[in-house]
Amino acid sequence: MPGSSPDSAPTESATGFPAAELESATELLQSLIRIDTSNPPGNEKPAIDFVASRCRDIGLEPEIVGSHPERPNLVAKWSADPSLDNGKPILISCHLDVVPAVSERWTHPPFSGHNDGTHIWGRGAIDMKGFAAMGLAAITRLRREELPINRDVIFVAVCDEEAGTKHGSKWLVDERPDLLGHQPEYVINEVGGFTVHQKGRRFYPVQVAEKGVAWIRLTVSGKPGHSSLPSTDSSVVKLARAVAAIGSASLPWHPSAEAANFIKGFAEPEGRIARTLAPLLLNPSLGPNLLPLAIKDPSRRASIEAILRNTANPTCLQQGQESINTLPGQASVDIDGRLAPGQTANQLIEELSSVVAPVIGECFEFEILKESPAVSFSTETELYREIESTLAEADPGSHVVPSIIPGFTDSQNYAKLGANCYGFYPLQLGPELDFSSMFHGDDERIPIEGFHWGIITLTNLLRRFLT
Repeated sequence: MPGSSPDSAPTESATGFPAAELESATELLQSLIRIDTSNPPGNEKPAIDFVASRCRDIGLEPEIVGSHPERPNLVAKWSADPSLDNGKPILISCHLDVVPAVSERWTHPPFSGHNDGTHIWGRGAIDMKGFAAMGLAAITRLRREELPINRDVIFVAVCDEEAGTKHGSKWLVDERPDLLGHQPEYVINEVGGFTVHQKGRRFYPVQVAEKGVAWIRLTVSGKPGHSSLPSTDSSVVKLARAVAAIGSASLPWHPSAEAANFIKGFAEPEGRIARTLAPLLLNPSLGPNLLPLAIKDPSRRASIEAILRNTANPTCLQQGQESINTLPGQASVDIDGRLAPGQTANQLIEELSSVVAPVIGECFEFEILKESPAVSFSTETELYREIESTLAEADPGSHVVPSIIPGFTDSQNYAKLGANCYGFYPLQLGPELDFSSMFHGDDERIPIEGFHWGIITLTNLLRRFLT
């Protein structure tokens, strides 16, 4: 299927999917990218209003609700055929906020939605306005086919995912679960369904688990005083030592069943040696030393290491309101911690304390700012099997792998409703694109051909599953 270009006329897709609708989805994505929803501050309302108008165009009446008028959420329900209704709802969920972008570092302006004929460029193209456009395109096609469906389909577009979900999916789950069907059976969300190339094979990870969150503040104490005098007890200097120690520490291995299934899924097609090596990577004593030998690529190695242990990255330095000529009595740093399945924020604090104490002594304390546990979902479900079948047809010879991601998504909240949540945002990618760098990175972009393939694949999945 040829990629679209700015001046090309739509043609009928070889798959039978109307090419005009694929082009319309591309334009929808460009329009969404051009609405700056950087979080902070968010200001998602214009994007929500735009999506609401598209929902009304296809006969869905959205409800717009939230904790703040400029930061609402959208929920639009496509009701099941009463004669076929035999399942709990399925949610198709996306978030419309994006992380900030520094335009000077981008090839094309981050809120331009630039189409170079091969890619659509802009903040949110991947994470995750692309899936908003994809989900709407799939629902549009199926409604135009007048498909009788056997369960409610609920399209959800939320705010505030990038800053912790407080005003978005968390608010919806806590305050308006009725709009989500009370107890939906399934949620399709990010991150998964994209091509991973490895040793000539194509893999499609489908997210079935994600690590927990532990946002922590480390505060270091020192002797306050005038900064014109030498100091051997500066809170700022000691904090700097602690930050350096945390940044260079390798925390203990915490292998989980979710990590084991992910590693096994990639090793299985590679033969006996890979299948023998995979369990050894999970060994807390052998794994840290074997991993650099088994996986040479630093980026891939880091992604595997991240799911096998707790991680902690210092991000925001603070020192109170003191002036430049005052030694502060305290200095702090906020730490983004991610928890392996089964781990808690207090256990991470114990690990970090063992790193910090040898460097600065006992003049510190940790405070938990936010904690949520890792979540995991079964692969023994009708929808997961349908995802496997759909991908096998969409890309014959490829391999589907249940994956765990080091980050968090809105699925951590939907899990409280009892839903099975899967990261399935299908994108067919070439080996030349460093997909992982697109998330929160400069020059975020989505390949048009792969995006169109994903629309067709998601539509086929829903068509089969809902009938």
